Amino acid sequence: MSAPLYNQDILRLAASIPHHARLADPQARVERRSPTCGSRITADVRMEGGRLAELGLDVKACALGQASASLMARHAIGLTVAQLDQARDLLTAWLAGESDDLGFWPGLDVLAPARGYPARHPSIRLGFEAVAEAARQAAS
Repeated sequence: MSAPLYNQDILRLAASIPHHARLADPQARVERRSPTCGSRITADVRMEGGRLAELGLDVKACALGQASASLMARHAIGLTVAQLDQARDLLTAWLAGESDDLGFWPGLDVLAPARGYPARHPSIRLGFEAVAEAARQAAS
């Protein structure tokens, strides 16, 4: 493991994923898998009043995917479908180097070393993609 890519902050986040238990009765369930590394995240959601009310995750991913899912799960409750879609899109743009703005999601700066490793980007995006899609399905 490369020290700059897999640092203590990333490993700490990877080991402490909030909402790391499936929901018994989700309104929607979405699984996303990275074709590059095989990382997989399943998101169960329940929406109330147009906002994410409950989240359950099953995360089988590399440390970067786990850390990203951990950050996503810490701040997703209470957000609308549009806000979750926007976060997913802004994360994608940030990873691709199209933006340097991290103000859209707290804590993502810890993943900055991974921007230079495009093969890791799909795993980092998994949690954001799965939750945004599950919220969209649950809301419709």
